[in-house]
Amino acid sequence: MIDTPLDLFNSSARSKWLRLRTLIWLRWLAIGGQVAAIAIASRLFEIDLRLDLCVTVMGISAAVNIVTTIVFPENNRLSEKNAILTLIFDLLQLAALLALTGGLSNPFSVLLLAPITISATALTTRATVIIGLVFVSLISLLVPLHIPLTTTSGDLIQPPALLMYGTWAALVISGIFLSVYTHRVTVETFSMSEALTATQLALGREQRLTALGGVVAAAAHELGTPLATIKLVAAELADELQDQPHLLDDAQLIGSQADRCHEILRDMGQTGKDDTHLQHAPISAVVEEAAAPHLDRGKMVMIRIEGAPQTETVPDQPEIPRQAEIIHGLRNLVQNAVDFAAARVWIDIDWDDRELRIHVGDDGLGYPPELIGKIGDPFVRKRPTSLKSESGRPGYEGMGLGLFIAKTLLERSGARLTFANGSEIPGKRAKPPLGAPEFARPTGAIVEVVWKRSDIEASKSTVRRPLGHNIQFER
Repeated sequence: MIDTPLDLFNSSARSKWLRLRTLIWLRWLAIGGQVAAIAIASRLFEIDLRLDLCVTVMGISAAVNIVTTIVFPENNRLSEKNAILTLIFDLLQLAALLALTGGLSNPFSVLLLAPITISATALTTRATVIIGLVFVSLISLLVPLHIPLTTTSGDLIQPPALLMYGTWAALVISGIFLSVYTHRVTVETFSMSEALTATQLALGREQRLTALGGVVAAAAHELGTPLATIKLVAAELADELQDQPHLLDDAQLIGSQADRCHEILRDMGQTGKDDTHLQHAPISAVVEEAAAPHLDRGKMVMIRIEGAPQTETVPDQPEIPRQAEIIHGLRNLVQNAVDFAAARVWIDIDWDDRELRIHVGDDGLGYPPELIGKIGDPFVRKRPTSLKSESGRPGYEGMGLGLFIAKTLLERSGARLTFANGSEIPGKRAKPPLGAPEFARPTGAIVEVVWKRSDIEASKSTVRRPLGHNIQFER
């Protein structure tokens, strides 16, 4: 399976996520809050502040906002370097204002966490580390370097030194925790978004292929009679032109080309149909359609029904929808098994009154035991080199995005998937005896797909309804 590499810690992976206009609006919001806080502190609470210096610091921030708004277009997105410089400027401006208003004794010192949180959300690890170092340096400088708060009557507002250092420690710990937490959540969200996008693309491709097969099948059906007529007329002309060799060759050519057109349409139509009668099919037919592209890849692929090799059609099989989600999901599972099998792949189908089960297993060395819990997650990046020699599988390559797509598509149809090694999987399943390959149990990786029959099985009235007309494809 295709495992698309995704490196969110590379500067190119999440570059230009931040829009300059977004940071400008946030800075205007901060300036408005700063003006309000200083006005209330000086007027309502009668705190003596260096208003001239405070206004100068806020004025510099406002001037930068005005200049950047005029110089840069609205849709300008910041590179990583420019984003770092912008957030560092915001840290310096806020730290300077805090130094003029009590330092870390000012309760608004917690706003220093905003730039580092933005960096952890929208920038790379390198950028967040740089801004984090600036953040720690600034709050460390604010401990000794600040103007203490005093009231207009001359009373000093100064917390104990222990509380000051406690605030410093709290800010450092909060900055580290918020950075790691926010960055991790953002990485997971972005990975899942990218994987779901790939899933939608894979499903769309499968649906287009199925639709194309339906168009070709319909064309083959509709053109069957005209081609047969052309073939018949060409044969009659050939009989009548036995004494005219130059015309006889033309008549025979027309007949052979009609046969060729019929063969081409038949071959193209094997990919799928949209006939109303074939929207549901026996479970073994759906499995065969899913496994068909991987039957000639050098590995023996055996389909067994209730433990016995499928040599002929088994009557009274459950009928399930021929949905692109189910076919493509099962196809990915079979592809993964064929990729890592030593020689054989087994596809076991069994059912009871409540459940319908499909097991896809191989005779390889199985999944790495320590990574079984991660199978089905998108973009698994851990690929220990030791796994290649121990498990026979190339690290975890080929089991990231592909299995995530299979798991997502099959779960959308109501299935429950279990990944394991060996011949034992939790739940009911057929257990054929050891012996000949067609009766052997898988010894490597096994995937169990389980549906509730009430959720997946089509009703008899739906499956056996009159054939009717083919569905008109929407443009």
